[in-house]
Amino acid sequence: MPKYLIERTVPGANMLTADELRDIAAKSNAVVAGLGEPYVWEHSYVAGDKLFCVHDAASPDLIRRHAAEGGFPVDSIIEISSTIGPATANV
Repeated sequence: MPKYLIERTVPGANMLTADELRDIAAKSNAVVAGLGEPYVWEHSYVAGDKLFCVHDAASPDLIRRHAAEGGFPVDSIIEISSTIGPATANV
């Protein structure tokens, strides 16, 4: 299944409380459970006024559906072609 990076603008995202983040996560989990299609939310980064989310989904359309049903903004959806890190230098 393709992996995507989703950029979302959420003003004040870096100031969301633990309870607010938990509520967002619970909403996302509920939407994923109701999609009826394979879909994995791996994790999200909160930085400034943005959320950067990594999801596995069959298509950008399914990501847009998840966002619409959850009430989440979507600024961009970019397919991730590969990942690298420190260990990549040792391969």
